[in-house]
Amino acid sequence: MKKYWQSIEAYNSLKNNHEIAEDKVSEFSVEGMSEEEKKGETSRRDFLKMLGFTVGGAIVAASCETPVRKAIPYLNQPQEITPGVANYYASTFFDGNDYCSILVKTREGRPIKIEGNELSPISKGGTSARVQASILNLYDNNRLKGPTINRESIDWNTLDTQITEKLQLLAIQNKEIVLLTSTIISPSTKKMINDFLNTYPTAQWITHDAISYNAIRKAHETQFNQAVIPSYDFSKAALVVGFNADFLGTWLSPVEFAKQYSAARKLLNGEKTMLRHIQYETTLTITGGSADERTPIKSSQEKTILLNLFSTLSNSLKGTVYSLSDSSVNVTALANELLENKGQSIVVSGSNDIETQLIVNAINNILGNYGSTLDLAHPSQLKQGNDEAMISLMERMKNGSVGGIIHYNTNPAYNYPEAKKYIDGLDKIELSISFAESMDETAMLCQYVAPDNNYLESWNDAEPKIGFYSMTQPTIKNIFDTRQAQDSLLKWMGATQNYQRFIEKYWEENLFNKQSTHLIFKSFWNQSVHDGIFVSEEKLSANYSFNEAALKATEVSTKKGLELFLYEKAGIGSGNFANNPWLQELPDPISMASWDNYLCISPSLSKQLGLSTEDVVSINNKFEMPVLVQPGLQKDTVAVALGYGRTSAGKVGNQLGTNFYPFIQIKNDLRKTFGSNVNIEKLEGKTYPLALTQTHNTMEGRSLVRETTLDKFTKDPASGNEQHALDAAKDATLYTKPEFTGFRWGMAINLSACIGCGNCVMSCQAENNVAVIGKKEVRNRRIMHWIRIDRYYSEESDNPSVVHQPVMCQHCDNAPCENVCPVAATPHSGEGLNQMIYNRCIGTRYCMNNCPYRVRRFNWFEFANNNDYDYNMNNDVGKLVLNPDVVVRSRGVVEKCSLCVQRIQEKKLLAKKENRQVMDGEIKMACQASCPTDAITFGNMLDPKSEISKVNKNPRNYHLLEHVHTLPSTSYITKIRNKKS
Repeated sequence: MKKYWQSIEAYNSLKNNHEIAEDKVSEFSVEGMSEEEKKGETSRRDFLKMLGFTVGGAIVAASCETPVRKAIPYLNQPQEITPGVANYYASTFFDGNDYCSILVKTREGRPIKIEGNELSPISKGGTSARVQASILNLYDNNRLKGPTINRESIDWNTLDTQITEKLQLLAIQNKEIVLLTSTIISPSTKKMINDFLNTYPTAQWITHDAISYNAIRKAHETQFNQAVIPSYDFSKAALVVGFNADFLGTWLSPVEFAKQYSAARKLLNGEKTMLRHIQYETTLTITGGSADERTPIKSSQEKTILLNLFSTLSNSLKGTVYSLSDSSVNVTALANELLENKGQSIVVSGSNDIETQLIVNAINNILGNYGSTLDLAHPSQLKQGNDEAMISLMERMKNGSVGGIIHYNTNPAYNYPEAKKYIDGLDKIELSISFAESMDETAMLCQYVAPDNNYLESWNDAEPKIGFYSMTQPTIKNIFDTRQAQDSLLKWMGATQNYQRFIEKYWEENLFNKQSTHLIFKSFWNQSVHDGIFVSEEKLSANYSFNEAALKATEVSTKKGLELFLYEKAGIGSGNFANNPWLQELPDPISMASWDNYLCISPSLSKQLGLSTEDVVSINNKFEMPVLVQPGLQKDTVAVALGYGRTSAGKVGNQLGTNFYPFIQIKNDLRKTFGSNVNIEKLEGKTYPLALTQTHNTMEGRSLVRETTLDKFTKDPASGNEQHALDAAKDATLYTKPEFTGFRWGMAINLSACIGCGNCVMSCQAENNVAVIGKKEVRNRRIMHWIRIDRYYSEESDNPSVVHQPVMCQHCDNAPCENVCPVAATPHSGEGLNQMIYNRCIGTRYCMNNCPYRVRRFNWFEFANNNDYDYNMNNDVGKLVLNPDVVVRSRGVVEKCSLCVQRIQEKKLLAKKENRQVMDGEIKMACQASCPTDAITFGNMLDPKSEISKVNKNPRNYHLLEHVHTLPSTSYITKIRNKKS
């Protein structure tokens, strides 16, 4: 068993491991130097100096200006570190919104990459784009470097003394102390918070989430007497019906759901049935794009449609008579399908309206889905935000009855709908504290900021579902002078133990007795930390008795006029990661835009109002926003993404887009992201540039993405792929095909599984040191991502079908790029890889012009060490995320997908060292390893037993642009939709 984390001080604790003392600074410090001087170059000013000296003097002067590059050796090498060899540590990602069990790859003591933990029964090895990009947050130079009081630096001892005294005084004065947190799924942290509440009897704990799911919990409390969110298992469903729930992109637990969903839709092993998915939604989402059938609806129609659906089902099953409300959507056919799949269906809604959720529960109950596809015995612990408690807190803050408040992983000054009222109330509080990692909007207003560690520097645990536990362990020593929030609370409680010991004690007292494998606690603890997960047999006593009476008070109505719908993007989400440049530059999977939010309008509405993409409109005469014409949007609705308009996120995230949290409505003690009416007016002559990575939206009759229906597929497995046989028949050539011995690497992508989420793009960026270039260069069509995900509409209408296709270098055996390079910088390897030799490339870009797939990228500028591109590659802390196995490319060089050749070589050398063959599945590409839908297969095509060989023999397999005869090593599997004929 690999030993878990010890203090790794390989680069940031010179006094313990290195020869050079920390307090010694070289006289040749780079601080204050010009960019030329930092690079060892001579500035214009120095050149003029040289004119007054001899050549010899000039040489001496130039040499004196060259900064010293320190090589810092290990004197005491940590036992677990072997230079050049990666270590992996099991951990957990949870940012208050999304959960994922992960493995953290470290090199020489610094985390550089995140993979999914395949041992997890929840995330099962998958990740999301945000999980992948979270590694960059660790190295964000905008993080606080230490504690502050009124934005002035302070030492930890002084801060602890002052805060403890003030907390004790507030308790003596019987004044309320509020601990305001995001959702907490750590059982140890919950225990510690309860200890904190016992220490300070006037303290209260309130949970606030930026995007509220409170209605689901309240509805289950009303009907099942359990305030829970059930566990959903899409892999057990034959029919899924979604109502404004983007469960593959942002809703509740998208990585978990994507794994379940794709497992029921791949059809690679002879299956003849697949999950059928019907989606009703307002704006086009990742989930809607993947659906077999999709219907655009106004958000105010949702409750009416659901009530009619329940009434139709109830009339059929119980003979009761419910009258149907007026609706433009007929639900009879849907009801019949659901009745055919009783106990094998799921109906979900993303609405935070309690009456809507009551109807959804009633539908799932009448269909017998509870106890089958919905589980109340192992409910989700995510999304615990309490809207009613937050509204009550606002009133008490307004009245001045709150004496102190502590913010943990929450930023209400930005993301609460009535942020202005919250800020006003905060001014009346005697003691305000924030645990923010950076000086966010709420921390800016607090007296004390005790900066929390990044999760990769922290100990913690998690229980995302009842009975399912995972561990978080530090993979690096604190980069800055920060401290874990739990350790701060323990200090202020007067505890002597640290949080690591607190967790161990909690597990020993509460979890050790829930297993029987280990007789000694230390053995159980070490195994749990090593694996990152622990699954017990505990469960809640599920109460499936249903109270239908609550439905009688339901009222429905459909609003008239133009409605506003607010949503989350798969990248930026609620805005917590707004200062992450990787996520800002990630194209939205649907709109293909980056670096902004915008007002989405339908093609019908754009024609009606005379608007086009990049026109600017006024919204309610208060906001100005650019327009993006978005097919798939309901014609009487406009949509805007939340998470933008930050004012104190950092140099990357500040002032990007517009903050639309104030448009969230608070009704019946719940926050709703839909339904408010808006007026928009075109501002004549005014435009705003948007960074779009794709502007051609249809395939124009070309068979780039090939698809068929399940009915046709069951009759003919090659259905939809007839062009493959025609192109193969024409595949005549005078040239002999290349022959390979040993290895011939290839990749296949299952388009039925791919949902276009962007995780592979982020994973590739982290693995291969892909540069961020900024909005201006993205607009110039110079984005550097090695993988692009093309999104095509069947037509540019209000309800098109959508397909996604990841495209990277196809590694062609007859590659057009290879024979035009004048310096042989892109040769073909003996293992079928189209290589890129950077130090040969002279930047003619002949290869780019000759590539029919447009997958090569050119470094128009030097994106590292350049103040014009001030992202992670322009500061020493940000550069720590770089993978040392992949060179950082310089200006004038072409780059592209290498099929992670460094990973191939690593596993080949390991197999050679162990005197064995490379096993199938042992080598995983960065994009493949963390794909939440397992859409990518990679392996040796010369091995007839390999998975890639089996996939390539599948009649659904084809190559992109086969008629060009490039002989790609990357292939695609036709997309199948389960449509009703």
